[in-house]
Amino acid sequence: MDDERLAEIASWYYEEGLDQAAIARRLGCSRSMVSRYLKEARARGLVEIRVRHPLKTDSLLAKALQDAFPLREALVLADPPSDPRSLLRRLGELGARALQQRLRPGIRIGVSWGTAVYEVVRAMPELPVSRAQVVQIIGALGTGDPMIDGPELARWLAEKLNAPVRHLHAPLLVEGEAVARALRGERAIAETLNLARGVHVALIGIGSVDPRLSSLRRAGYLTESDLEALRAAGAVGDVLARALDAEGNPLDHPLNRRVIGLELEALRRIPTVIAVAGGVAKAPAIRAALRGGYVDVLVTDAEAAVAVLTLEGAMVYA
Repeated sequence: MDDERLAEIASWYYEEGLDQAAIARRLGCSRSMVSRYLKEARARGLVEIRVRHPLKTDSLLAKALQDAFPLREALVLADPPSDPRSLLRRLGELGARALQQRLRPGIRIGVSWGTAVYEVVRAMPELPVSRAQVVQIIGALGTGDPMIDGPELARWLAEKLNAPVRHLHAPLLVEGEAVARALRGERAIAETLNLARGVHVALIGIGSVDPRLSSLRRAGYLTESDLEALRAAGAVGDVLARALDAEGNPLDHPLNRRVIGLELEALRRIPTVIAVAGGVAKAPAIRAALRGGYVDVLVTDAEAAVAVLTLEGAMVYA
């Protein structure tokens, strides 16, 4: 059956509320055949089912984070699910809420990369914004899952906002520091980075040096021994692929000098930086990003928030 017909059947079932028996009578076929048609419609991507969970937040933990760190806002997911994928999806929905609240005509949005940013973009509705622009603020992975890569995420968000996109046509990490310097000086790359420095809102994740969580390791850029060396040098996490120590200072390390993307100092000057990260294991990295002053709006979960506050020696409200 062609897509047009399958979409019509799916519309009868999901939008008009007809049950499978009624559709079977309309088509002159069996209910089991209707069930197969609906499964086929989903398999072909004609039907997207999204469950929107209630997003209960913890205002006391949010206040504690804002008291302890230079944050404008914290959104803390209460009662986070134990499954990491479900947790990221809920955080993505909270992140999308934070981004939607800041949309306005003429806004320029910078997009990083990673699974957390993917979940935010995924949760965003189609919401045209006049004169908006989306800018890719860090180079492309070029390997691994393209859906979490900067170019695809920037394109997808721009599509949802009906806005033009400016891509950063460069890799995220290059082999040597001299290559990185040369690429940053290339006119098209330099122009895009300059545009990235002027965005109104940046959407980022927070990376980890834990081998189980490192996106750079999953993408093939870093090995376990690379991560071990970074930890030995004092790294607890990364922002925009730059390794940070526990106080949020970028390490004096060759890795940081091989990155093509928006600089951390420039990130600090962006009016609103929304960072999405969760899970207790990411607490040291989240704390470092907050201590470094790179985040204005933090989207996290209650367990991670408690762990971050404990590391900081701050008051954790009961």
